[in-house]
Amino acid sequence: MSYYNVLRDKIRRRQARVAVIGLGYVGLPLAVAFAKNGFRVMGVDVDERKVEAIRRGESYIRDVSSHELARWVGESEDGRLWATTDYATLADADVAIICVPTPLNKTRDPDVRYLIAAGESIARYLHPGMLVVLESTTYPGTTEELLLPMLEQGGQEGRPCQVGKDFFLAFSPERIDPGRTDWTVENTPKVVGGVTPACLDVATELYQQVIERVVPVSSPAAAEMTKLLENTFRAVNIALVNEVALMCDKLGLDVWEIVEAAATKPYGFMKFTPGPGVGGHCIPLDPHYLSWKLKTLNYNARFIQLAGEINSDMPRYWVEKVQDALNEVEKPVKNSRVLVLGVAYKKDIDDVRESPALDIIALLKEKGADVRYHDPHVPEFAYNGLSLTSEPDLETALAQADCVVIATDHSFYDWDAIVRQAALVVDTRHVVG
Repeated sequence: MSYYNVLRDKIRRRQARVAVIGLGYVGLPLAVAFAKNGFRVMGVDVDERKVEAIRRGESYIRDVSSHELARWVGESEDGRLWATTDYATLADADVAIICVPTPLNKTRDPDVRYLIAAGESIARYLHPGMLVVLESTTYPGTTEELLLPMLEQGGQEGRPCQVGKDFFLAFSPERIDPGRTDWTVENTPKVVGGVTPACLDVATELYQQVIERVVPVSSPAAAEMTKLLENTFRAVNIALVNEVALMCDKLGLDVWEIVEAAATKPYGFMKFTPGPGVGGHCIPLDPHYLSWKLKTLNYNARFIQLAGEINSDMPRYWVEKVQDALNEVEKPVKNSRVLVLGVAYKKDIDDVRESPALDIIALLKEKGADVRYHDPHVPEFAYNGLSLTSEPDLETALAQADCVVIATDHSFYDWDAIVRQAALVVDTRHVVG
């Protein structure tokens, strides 16, 4: 029987052993989903603290409760999920899913160090009949140009492996939106592209055991491009509405009134809202992967570059609004106490990755402001040499602030009461000063 048939049979009977590499915002929910659906799952991460937390059944991801995690971990009655820092466990895995970070370097070019490290480790333990799936967001061509050569030359038997015959390789972009409960790992449609038809078949079979709808595409590059289109679409449209906010400010118009009025059109318009910029791992970073790739082909992705400039300039715009508001009451920014409410990149989560609120704080600090913040979801953070702790008492912090900046729209805040209490309010959700 061929490796293809053996692997498909194991997957269908849910006897395939699944290794998830990288146990962050993407990897841990995915690992839990596979365990919940009857698969034996080994999570692999270089961070010993994450591994130990999982072994204790303690979740560090808000989208996965400790109660849910503990149900599937180790020695529990339903124990099907383990965690380790040892890549040698891949020797017993039928499936390896890569969910490692893919950040940008200082020049805004792709930093694929973590991906290469994961690929090399998988190649060391690659064995016949193994499926490898990359979920980390990256530029079109990565799966076949970077990962495939490593795997073809790897393998425990010391001979080159043939993709589609000896092993199987696919790309399936993650679609995780932290904090959402309506769209989860299991009910969000999953795009999959395989290097060969056999690769696509086994990868599709795998995800169909866990996810309600799987969407096959023609190649890994098509799947990689799909992910980048999704996030570039959001980045460009957020930049557009942010620039409209700047225009309305110049024209003396309320941008929110304009957006809400435009949103009454039942066709041809999709509502995006202005704010302090963009945050999270995806929208601020992913479009630059596409831009970088196109530069290698002598093409300038102008929309992406312009959108990036507009969105990254929004924190500076809001700092200017703080300065203007303080000037109106004859106070300088220097030595004024500014309270920032919410530092997560979006409401009701604890994720500060690429949060524009952090840039607002850093810019205010540069101008000499005494900056404090309050965010119960984020008790402390470190950023660009700054290390701050959330103010313990909101009432006291509001009373002591010369100006309050609403940076994240957390639903637990009583905004009307805050506006009444605060001396000055600069609300990045609405263009007011």
